[in-house]
Amino acid sequence: MKIGILAAMDKEVSLLLPLLEDRSEVDFDGRKAYVGKVGKHEVCVMKCGIGKVSSALNAFRMIENFHPNLIINSGVAGGADASMKVGSLLVATEAAYHDVWCGPGTEWGHMDGMPERFAMDSSVVESCRNNDAASDMRFGLICSGDRFISKVEEVGFIKECYPDALACDMESASIAHACHDCGVPFAVVRVVSDTPGQADNISQYKNFWNEAPEKTFRSIRSIIENLE
Repeated sequence: MKIGILAAMDKEVSLLLPLLEDRSEVDFDGRKAYVGKVGKHEVCVMKCGIGKVSSALNAFRMIENFHPNLIINSGVAGGADASMKVGSLLVATEAAYHDVWCGPGTEWGHMDGMPERFAMDSSVVESCRNNDAASDMRFGLICSGDRFISKVEEVGFIKECYPDALACDMESASIAHACHDCGVPFAVVRVVSDTPGQADNISQYKNFWNEAPEKTFRSIRSIIENLE
């Protein structure tokens, strides 16, 4: 299987690159990407950029150039539920926009012609549920929007719209949107770097990177190796 992995930031990409065996650098439309092996799978890792527009455009570039059978969005996310602690690993079952409203007669988060929630690839979710590390994983909804969530009222608004939201980020729903439109299966595996509304999440976020969470990103290897 050909698997594409997209991460928003260079520091996320740098934590993913050691997973690749026989790694080489390639160029997709002027964007740097890295191709190698994880188990029996050919894998391409690429930075998608922060936010909805950059991530959707680069998801499309990966699809057009690498032709993956599956795209996984990895990286960090903010916890949107009291059950999500720093270091918790989220395997999303769905992704949705928390900052989209198209006017009267439409539902919050629903873009015309798209599903209200983007469903993740069921084979990835089930593989994760059967993984030896499944007890350390959470499964559920991730919500995306074009802002870093840091205030109690911002988390409250997301939970008002999506009571079952477990985490929030700035790219998952837009990458899912691009993949859905192109007919490419999609999955999200993210680690919680901070818990907005529960603590000083700016400090949490900074400390998370200082503590170098390589072991959390290595869980991606186990997930990929378990895929057929």
